[in-house]
Amino acid sequence: MANILVVLEYDGTDFCGFQRQPNGLSVQECLERALLRLTGRETRVVAAGRTDAGVHAWAQVVNFRSSSRISVADWPAALNSALPASIAALEAREAPEGFHARRCAKRKAYLYRLLNRPVRSPLEARYAWHYPRPLNLESMLQALQAARGKHDFSAFARREPGDRRSPVRTLSEARCWREGEVVNVLLEADGFLYHMARSLVGTLVEIGAGARPAEDMAELLRSGERSRAGATAPPQGLFLARVDYDCEHLRASFGRKFE
Repeated sequence: MANILVVLEYDGTDFCGFQRQPNGLSVQECLERALLRLTGRETRVVAAGRTDAGVHAWAQVVNFRSSSRISVADWPAALNSALPASIAALEAREAPEGFHARRCAKRKAYLYRLLNRPVRSPLEARYAWHYPRPLNLESMLQALQAARGKHDFSAFARREPGDRRSPVRTLSEARCWREGEVVNVLLEADGFLYHMARSLVGTLVEIGAGARPAEDMAELLRSGERSRAGATAPPQGLFLARVDYDCEHLRASFGRKFE
């Protein structure tokens, strides 16, 4: 059986997240339904990141095994004929046998978009957090500087009961910039804890709005206490932007790069 890698783009607004859930429709369920329709077989897919409900992706990497006669070059068109309009397969390739979309990922990059103007936008409502008050980007950049590097990110994560994963992650890139009325926050790390990106953004916005000093970021990281950090930012502004692989099975980057 071939190990097929597919890069997906999707609008996460109407999904309960990527991963199958008992309480709603997921991106994974839609993809596996499409594979069943195309191949006549139940097929399990694995994703690079389990995006939350309402979170979008410019480049979600998945892999699955198939003995279908569909050629690698034809997989995107075949999938797009069976997927809903909110999900699109951008490209496909045959991956080595040992490739696993999640375990082999070396880095992931998320972009968070804030619409920073007094009046909300009906056109941006699904793709940005409307924040009407002014934001001080200099303070936000100062706070992000403290967040870079290897830290225990417990203060910025929602830990589920029984979760034994280490809360230590390395944030290799963390910056923000303004494009017109939109403030972008880019976070790149070797892995993200549950709600980590959105919790960092929620705290960052409080700093940018002057509700807390930029120096709080370092203190929060040291504390490890989620209750002391800011609220979790809403999901609609978050995009899985890029996934990088650098292992024996695959060396490649999928998605967007930001200068």
